[in-house]
Order: sequence, then structure tokens, then C-alpha cells
Amino acid sequence: MGKLQTKMREDLALKGLSARTCGAYIWVVRRFVKWHMRSPAQMGEAEVRRYLLHLLKECNASPALMKLTIAGIKFLYKVTLRRPEVAAAFAWPKVPRRLPEVLTETEVAALLNATDQRRLRTMLRIGYGAGLRISEVCRLQIADIDSARGVLRVRGKGDHERETVLAPALLTELRDWYRWARPGKTWLFPGQTAAGHISVHTVHIGLREAVLRAGIKRRVTFHGLRHAFATHLLERGVELCVIQHMLGHKSIKTTGLYAQVRTDLLARTPDLLAGLSARVQ
Repeated sequence: MGKLQTKMREDLALKGLSARTCGAYIWVVRRFVKWHMRSPAQMGEAEVRRYLLHLLKECNASPALMKLTIAGIKFLYKVTLRRPEVAAAFAWPKVPRRLPEVLTETEVAALLNATDQRRLRTMLRIGYGAGLRISEVCRLQIADIDSARGVLRVRGKGDHERETVLAPALLTELRDWYRWARPGKTWLFPGQTAAGHISVHTVHIGLREAVLRAGIKRRVTFHGLRHAFATHLLERGVELCVIQHMLGHKSIKTTGLYAQVRTDLLARTPDLLAGLSARVQ
């Protein structure tokens, strides 16, 4: 699979897919090849079907894993091998959407104050204060800070660029970090990755320690800060379309999930029947 894997990686890069997506698709195809012990070029729809049934019936694969597997195999045959008919018949499974668990403001404050590592504390504050993904925070460049306009330029999924809010308190935090760390001319958070910025893995390790020190019992991820950013803005009356832009969501439906976790919105819903009764009287 050596040459084929190299070609698929090149095709994924040319499509502009994120490093995470590229890695996931390659992982899917390697598992597919390992199970059949044959080159994908020598297989067709029947082999793909058998493998998917194996995952579904014998491995009890989740809908999310099935969707990822189908996506990776479809890319392999449609783009890399130029045989789209092999995987065309396989429909996308329905993946149930789970409502995000949202940290309270008290929990966010406890988490942000639970670490004495200045770099980690600054990165967590960016995640919550600007709604960035962990990979986006790791890849922030000094040139991305537009203090005059009060915005952060962000390279999101697939290197799509967007702008999000840079509140005065966060700008002060970033200036303090720059004066203290002197990170250089490019990356805001230099590190040991090939590109030269801090790795996602390093941040994950620091976050786990901060969660323990904060005494938060439920599962907390960096993405949870992004969820909290969106939900807490909604609670302050910021319009959903504005939050959609700052988060970089393509569809308003994705951002709309945050409205579903706000019980205070439900409590403030007008009583339509009471209004009708008043008219009748």
C-alpha cells in the first residue's frame, strides 16, 4: 500500500482537507486493506460491502465510525483510484447529534485559574474568550492579532480563514504573554512540531492536569471551552448568525445546537395560547 498511500496523502492535501481528516482517512483505508490482505486496486464493491458488514455486525461499530469509514473508502476509490462506482452505492449512515455539555461560568473560571503554567493559561483563555478549536490556538501567529480592529484571524478546518472577536481583556492577556515569553516573529506559541508551533498533545496533557486541580468531576475537553463561548454569548443576547461566523460553522444548523442547551430560552418562550385567550375575551 506504500505508493498508493503516498498518492492518497497527496490527493488529500490537494483537496485542502485538515491534517486530522487526512490522518483519519488513511487510518480507515489501512484497516480496510489489513482486513482483506489485498490491495484496494484489486478489490471492488463486493469487498467494500463485506468489510462494512463486518464492522457493523461483528464489531458493533458506531454510526460515527461507519460514516468515517465510508467517507475514507469513498475518497480512496473516487479520487485516488478514479473508480467512483465502487463505493457510490453506499449511503451515509445517520449519526445522532448529541447536545454539547456546557461548562458553567463558575467552572470556566475555576479551570482558567487552576494552572500556574502561563502558556497553558493563556491558551485556555483564548479558547474560551474567542471560541477557537485547540488546533487553531496552537497555530496562532503573531500577525493574526489585529489589535486595531479588535479581531483575531483564524485558520480553521481545511485552512479556511475567518475572523473572531478579540475582546480588550483578551488583547491585554496576549500582550502580557508576548512581553513575558518573547515567542519570536511567527508563532504565538512556539513548540516542537515540524511547523514550529506547540503540539495539540502537549496542550491536552496540561488541560487534564488543570481539570484535576480545578476539581471538576465531569469530562472536560478543550472543545468544551468553545461550547461555553457560544452558549454564554447566546445567554447575553448575541445573535446566532454572529456566533456562527465567529465559530466558522458552514451551516447555521450546527450553531443552532447551542440554542437547544439553553433552558432559560425555553422558560422565556411566550404563552401563545394565553395570548389567544385574551383576544377572544
